Amino acid sequence: MLHGYINQLKGEEMSGKETLMPYLKEETGSEQGLMIIVDSREANTAAKIVKGLRERHIDLRIEALQKGDYILSDECAVERKTVQDFVYTLTRRHLFKQLFKLREVYPKAIILLEGYLPIIYKYSKIKPASVWGAMFHLAKNGIAMINTTSYKETIDFLHVAARQEQMTNERTPIIHPIKKCETTSDAQIFFVASLPNIGKERAVAILKKYQTPLNAMTNVDEWPTNVHGLGPKIRSKVKKVLTSAFKE
Repeated sequence: MLHGYINQLKGEEMSGKETLMPYLKEETGSEQGLMIIVDSREANTAAKIVKGLRERHIDLRIEALQKGDYILSDECAVERKTVQDFVYTLTRRHLFKQLFKLREVYPKAIILLEGYLPIIYKYSKIKPASVWGAMFHLAKNGIAMINTTSYKETIDFLHVAARQEQMTNERTPIIHPIKKCETTSDAQIFFVASLPNIGKERAVAILKKYQTPLNAMTNVDEWPTNVHGLGPKIRSKVKKVLTSAFKE
């Protein structure tokens, strides 16, 4: 029965563009090369998750991140909260502000709720309707939500998500700066660093070479020759962003 259902899915499309088949196939082959950037505070409080990811031969880079707990690519970052912590933070106004700042630099921002979700009906001070309302507000504003019931499921999710971003989509984990642009230089670095596979260090190198972001964008074809660490693959990804027609 399952075999017949999978065969049926081969001919069906999601949003007219893709099928479910890539997500139903059994993953095989080496996991070597996967890397996840983990916030240093998260690494201290979620030792079991860190240990589990390392046991799967995922290279972990521990850094003090401004926002987010796990960076899976230049576009995807995950903020992990227990269900209890999420409910508690609903009483603090800065929760949404922090998550929206994360989404500004990581378009695939995800909040991962770890724990037994129906426990929200056990709280006396926070009504379940408020929790559902907050979740809907985040979802409709482009922040996806995933619920795992244990740290083991969290490890499974992070592993699969990193594999899809890095192996299937060929994206690399990058730390993007999240801060107010107090000066013109800050704004220039922020702009260039947000391009695919660039980041702050490469953005500074590009700006030192070309002086202005406009000059850098105009001469993007020369990057592999004039800027150390920038090859044809990165140039191709940046050009695609700069030259592709916008589709809402």
